[in-house]
Amino acid sequence: PLAPIRAAVHLLKLHGRDGADPVQQQAREIIERQVANLTKLVSDLMEVSRVVSGRIRLDLLPVDMKQVVRHALQTTAPHFEQHRHSVTFSCCAEPVWANADPTRLEEVLVNLLNNAAKYTPDGGSIWVDCEIGSERAGAGGGESGQGMAVVRVRDNGVGIEKELLPRIFDLFTQADRSLARSAGGLGVGLSLAYRLVKLHGGTIEASSDGPGHGSVFVVKVPLLVGGEPEVAAAEAMKDSAENGEGGKGLLRVLVVDDNLDMVQMLSSVLLYKGFDVRTAYSGPEGLKLARHWLPDVVLLDIGLPGLDGYEVAKRLRADAMLNEARGPNRAAMKLVALTGYGAESDITLAREAGFDGHLVKPCHIDELVAMILAPVARI
Repeated sequence: PLAPIRAAVHLLKLHGRDGADPVQQQAREIIERQVANLTKLVSDLMEVSRVVSGRIRLDLLPVDMKQVVRHALQTTAPHFEQHRHSVTFSCCAEPVWANADPTRLEEVLVNLLNNAAKYTPDGGSIWVDCEIGSERAGAGGGESGQGMAVVRVRDNGVGIEKELLPRIFDLFTQADRSLARSAGGLGVGLSLAYRLVKLHGGTIEASSDGPGHGSVFVVKVPLLVGGEPEVAAAEAMKDSAENGEGGKGLLRVLVVDDNLDMVQMLSSVLLYKGFDVRTAYSGPEGLKLARHWLPDVVLLDIGLPGLDGYEVAKRLRADAMLNEARGPNRAAMKLVALTGYGAESDITLAREAGFDGHLVKPCHIDELVAMILAPVARI
């Protein structure tokens, strides 16, 4: 349900740029914010479920933690600007190489940075450090000798009660901090961060001198064994700076989904952005239209009636006549799974079926447009 709602709000936003009624504009902005909040809550709950059940897999790569921190700061910059916070980032001169999943670690840091912004009064200060350190041993004391990438997020906000600190990373734990109570969420984010860091073989700790004295969160993950890798981390990081506004040369996009609201809203948004769009509501209908119309991109739901999205993708990939009909001057048809199924096993099935991309509903429209415009690269 969140996917068509998000698409509908985006469409209203596109059409309301010129002289929108103030009441309608205010209502749209409220819906937009609350859909984003609800999407975050649902996504966090699903992520925790995957971690707890062992259904999450890390995509480990050699990454410079300094770049991961910079990406996280870019993501959360609007939140800091909204609250007029000053943010100071300091790091050591050399790269801080770790064998890690950059997307998951950025998710951890974004959570910590958003919390710092949320629980710090307007005009506050946040300090972020990234350096090379070492992990302390357990009860025996001393240093273990294990090199660690260390990231600290410190703020001068409302702080954390002493009684809460021992269970701050427990699922559904939330302090009664009146400053941001209305946007407090479900107490899932820190638990998810803790579990993701633990999967990396690292640790995350919280400290505070009590209410009114700010808080400090320290994330440690093991350094890459053997030092600097041959492959630059920049090649491993995904750059999301481009949002891909506007269709190029009236690309043909086929939307196949059995949710009528989803199809109508998404096709309207894509038409507005300059794409040539056709729609279908079942697997067989989508397959027939793809063979007849020869689209450049097919956005396929997975749970389709008649034939599921996997089977449609397999048949399109196996259709030699279809590929021949496109001719030598047109790129291969791009298949994107646009679905509510987002587990690692679902992505694997999509890859095996021949999909080029996989997006989980409700995705950001800009993210979808960027995938439509991007060169074909199999997932």
